[in-house]
Amino acid sequence: MAGAWTVREHGEPGAVLRWETMPDPQPGTGQVRVRVAATSCNFADVLLCRGEYQQKPAMPFTPGLELCGIVDEVGAGVAEDLLGCRVVGQPVLPHGGYAELAILDAPDAVAVPEQLGDAEAATLHLTYLTAWLGLHRRAAVRTGDVVVVTAAAGGVGSAAVQLARAAGATVIGIASGPEKLATVAEIGADVAIDGAQEDAVARVREVAPGGADIVFDPVGGNAYESATKYIAFEGTIVVVGFASGTIPQPRLNHAFVKNYTIAGLHWTLYRRHNPALIQRAQTELFELAAAGRITPLITQRLKMADVPAALDALAVGKTRGKTVIRR
Repeated sequence: MAGAWTVREHGEPGAVLRWETMPDPQPGTGQVRVRVAATSCNFADVLLCRGEYQQKPAMPFTPGLELCGIVDEVGAGVAEDLLGCRVVGQPVLPHGGYAELAILDAPDAVAVPEQLGDAEAATLHLTYLTAWLGLHRRAAVRTGDVVVVTAAAGGVGSAAVQLARAAGATVIGIASGPEKLATVAEIGADVAIDGAQEDAVARVREVAPGGADIVFDPVGGNAYESATKYIAFEGTIVVVGFASGTIPQPRLNHAFVKNYTIAGLHWTLYRRHNPALIQRAQTELFELAAAGRITPLITQRLKMADVPAALDALAVGKTRGKTVIRR
């Protein structure tokens, strides 16, 4: 029997998560069981608790969508030499990462280089793959591009800032408040804009008169609407999520007149349609981290008991960078 944070009804994380002792999950064919070492908190975990995520697992389920851990059991069809390996991956729900034990599909379990710690490795999967695929696959970022990142002090936003810089782009980060602006500058943005106090459209145009070649937007709502006003000719707005709670309604006539592209990104679809690309992206992320070209912004390292409070803080925008839960 192993402990796990479980959801038996939808609602805010702090209200619905319960620590329970559950039967040990058993890996199925082509799966592995992992003893969790570290789990990274993501806004998607909040949406899972609320019942608002794309996936709606049957209850009871355990959230936690990216983890690092040690393989301690393998299912049928999986090589036993994986036993004892330290891996990262996205758990197979209902057995997510906020638990002592989780389940991964074996092809999604990627070995972690020795020089990376558990906490760092746990942040370099879902979050950084989202940023990598958004910038490199959906927007084809190039050296010299102007890239705007909304919610740039957040988990996926800070990853996008770092990866855009590593690709040779000029990066404009939008955040709210002096603390988050300081964070945006700290992680390498060339310009930091206070979205709560400044006119983002005017400031972007001031910095880049031709507009932004790429906008990486995990916010939606007004942030997306502003992006349509400062996007450059043949620019790309990458729609990553809707942390604002408002899903914008694109005006296709506007995209037509201004000649820009709206590119959606749901990165987990690549696991089904192009798993080789995921492997290549994960390898590149590990190499960039090992070389010091990207450094996960981990602002909190908490214990498993802190999961509900950590997700509640994430839900209301009180966090910067990544919160990592350690065993």
